[in-house]
Amino acid sequence: MKKSLLLGTIAAVGVLAGAASAATLDDVKANGVLKCGVSTGLVGFAAPDANGRWEGFDVAVCRAVAAAVLGDSDAVQFVPLSSKVRFTALNSGEVDMLARNTTWTFSRDVDLGLTFVGVNYYDGQGFMARKDLGVGSATELDGATICIQTGTTTELNLADYFRSNGMSYEPVPIETNAEAQQQFLSGACDVLTTDASGLAATRATFEHPEDFMIMPEIISKEPLGPLVREGDEPWSDIVRWTLNALITAEEKGITKDNVEQMAAAAGNDPEINRLLGTEGDLGGMLGLDKQWAMRAIAAGGNYGELFEANVGENTPVGLSRGLNALWTQGGLIYTPPFR
Repeated sequence: MKKSLLLGTIAAVGVLAGAASAATLDDVKANGVLKCGVSTGLVGFAAPDANGRWEGFDVAVCRAVAAAVLGDSDAVQFVPLSSKVRFTALNSGEVDMLARNTTWTFSRDVDLGLTFVGVNYYDGQGFMARKDLGVGSATELDGATICIQTGTTTELNLADYFRSNGMSYEPVPIETNAEAQQQFLSGACDVLTTDASGLAATRATFEHPEDFMIMPEIISKEPLGPLVREGDEPWSDIVRWTLNALITAEEKGITKDNVEQMAAAAGNDPEINRLLGTEGDLGGMLGLDKQWAMRAIAAGGNYGELFEANVGENTPVGLSRGLNALWTQGGLIYTPPFR
C-alpha cells in the first residue's frame, strides 16, 4: 500500500513538473505574442529604426522564434532591458526569452536558474579610444579612465586584465550603451570597453567614426546567445532548435527566397527534407507543425543572411565573419544534426 502511494506521488510530481515545463509555450500561444528581452539599443544587434520597428541580429532570433511558434514574425513584443535587470525580468516571467548580447558563463548557467540555448555570436572584450589619445595597445592603458557597464562580465574581465598586467585604472560606471556613448564622447573617460562587436556597433553611430580606433587586444571569451528559464525544457528546445535551423539552413544553402521552392521540390538531401518538414515530423516533437523551420527561415533568412544584413562587412557595423563563419569555412558555427 505504501509502495503504491509512493509511486502515485512520484507520478503526480512528474505530471506537475511536465505541466510547469510546458508553461511558456502555452503562454506564448495563448497570448498570441512572444515577449522578447533585448538590449536598450545597440545598432546592428537590437535597436528601433526611424519608424520604431526593432531590427538587428539579436532581434532576428526573436522574430524567427515567433514565426516558428505563432506563424508571424511580427508577433513579438520587444522589451528593452538594461544589464542589471535582464535576468530578473526573465526569471520573473516579464519576458519569455532573452536575445540580448548576453555572455554564456558558468555562474549564469548554473547559479541563476537560466538555460543558454546556444551561441549566435562568438565575441571577445576589447577597448576603443580616440586616435588622438596616442595609445595603440591595451597594454599602454595604465592609469586610464575607462567607461564600463556595470553588472556585466565586462566589468569583471577588466579588473582581471589590469590586475594580471600590473596596471591601474579609474572606472566610470555606466548602465546603458547610450549612456556609455554619451560619457565617452564627452570625454568623461579615455577608453570605452565592452564586447568588440558592441564597440564596432557603437562606433558606427558616431559622426566621425574614423577618429576612433578599436585596439587589437581581445582579452576574453564572450560567447553570446539567447537564453530562457531553467526547467522549461519544451520551450528551451524550441528556441535552441530554431537557432539551429537558421544555422543549418545556411550550411545547406536554404535562403529566405528559396525555402518554399526547396520544400516543394523535396530533393535528395534527407536532412533538408527533415528540416523543412517534407520527411518525418520533427515539428511534432517540439509541439509545433511540420513547417515551423520553414517559417523561421523565411522570416529573415538563414544565419549568414541575418549576419550580413545586420552586422556584416557591408553594413555600418562592418564585422567580418571570423569565428562566426560556418565550421566548413574555418569558423565555430556548427549545430547538431536534424535527425
